[in-house]
Amino acid sequence: MLHQFSLPGRGAATAAGGVLLLAALGLDTPAHAASYGTPTIGLSVSYLSGAVGASGDPVVTVTVAQSGADASALGVAASASSKPSVAGTGDVTVAGTGSTRTLAVSARGRGYTDLTVKVTGLGGKTATKTLHYAASAAVGNAADTRYLTGSSDSSAAVDVGGGYVVVADDESNTLRLYDRSASGGPVRSWDVGSKLGLSKEIDIEAAARVGDTIYWTGSLGNNKDGVYKSPRNTVFTTTVTGSGAGTQLKVGGSYKKLRDDLVAWDKANGNRLGFAAGTADGEAPKQIDGFNVEGLEFAPGSTTTAYLGFRAPLVPPKSGGKALIVPVTNFDKVAGSGAKAVMGAPIELDLGGLSIRDIRKNAADQYLIVAGSWAADDNSDPYALYSWDGVAGHAPVKRIDLPTSDPGGWEAVVDVPDLSAPGARAQLITDAGSADLYGDGTEAKDLDHAEWKKSRAVWFTVGG
Repeated sequence: MLHQFSLPGRGAATAAGGVLLLAALGLDTPAHAASYGTPTIGLSVSYLSGAVGASGDPVVTVTVAQSGADASALGVAASASSKPSVAGTGDVTVAGTGSTRTLAVSARGRGYTDLTVKVTGLGGKTATKTLHYAASAAVGNAADTRYLTGSSDSSAAVDVGGGYVVVADDESNTLRLYDRSASGGPVRSWDVGSKLGLSKEIDIEAAARVGDTIYWTGSLGNNKDGVYKSPRNTVFTTTVTGSGAGTQLKVGGSYKKLRDDLVAWDKANGNRLGFAAGTADGEAPKQIDGFNVEGLEFAPGSTTTAYLGFRAPLVPPKSGGKALIVPVTNFDKVAGSGAKAVMGAPIELDLGGLSIRDIRKNAADQYLIVAGSWAADDNSDPYALYSWDGVAGHAPVKRIDLPTSDPGGWEAVVDVPDLSAPGARAQLITDAGSADLYGDGTEAKDLDHAEWKKSRAVWFTVGG
């Protein structure tokens, strides 16, 4: 017998079958899909720098959400790259679950790319953000290299314990606190210029710590065009509270006539060092007979006498000349309370014709001196690391020749380990302000985004 279905019955069966088919295919019904909102995605930074072959490059925190859905159900991935030869979608990894993920990029080549980061939510809904990524070239000592981002002109560094360091920049009046073990931006920063009543750059070049006081000095020299700029003739102090990631700094005393005192002292002693000529109008500081301070550290066993290390002049000012140190015997009072400087007998060191780019000691009065050219801001001339006992008349000893194949000049040593211990390591920092990091001809100091500016911090074995 033939059975017939009524038309209404057939319609119901068809509708039910459609629902079953959608469910079998894992698709939501229109009503269900409408219950999910458009997902949201946020990036902790919009600009990121990495390096080919780097260890521990900075990462990005990605936050995602979607109304009506658990965040753990959302997918996050790179969906496009404007220049895959720098970094493609396959070079981006996303870790974690829930509303917060961590995104890392492994650089493939030098240059720039825009990476599209997409969140895919329930109901097939998506949202994207763009990460502007810049990659510098591979460097030597990559496993021992970290990148301090936010500035490219690092010029002085002081250890503050707990694996952290305060770094100065000679293109601004900002001090920045970094984790020494990781690449990335500063934990916090301090604008000391505003506290000192200075709007122009101090050209901070050196620092030394005694107890809870850090002493800082400008270069004291003319600017590159030979023009005197008074903010550069500044020494000042900061008081440290806390340590490590909890470090805080407070600006203390200052003095703005140390250069004048040095010139007057040299004149009174027959102009033997040529300070008056080196500071004359029109004289650039980075000449063999110029005037430029780049090192500061206290004398052995002293909390009052500080050594000023000169990048220029050499003594005498000719090829093969000696590096110059001038002791200031009351430096604690000069920087702390504005006393007129009292100078001791100058010290000349044989650094193989190089001058002082930084000087640092440890509690045992073991010194390390970063030696470099009086002239070059790049690596066209050699650099070396010397040890010394801080005693006038005692010769420094070359520890290592510093590599010059990668961008940036060696500018600062963070601290000094026990130099008698085999395998002891010291961390040095570059000034990369004049470097073309990304291959487009732009000097790092002129890059548009602070996150793309960076200096290298590299560990070297110096002990034993």
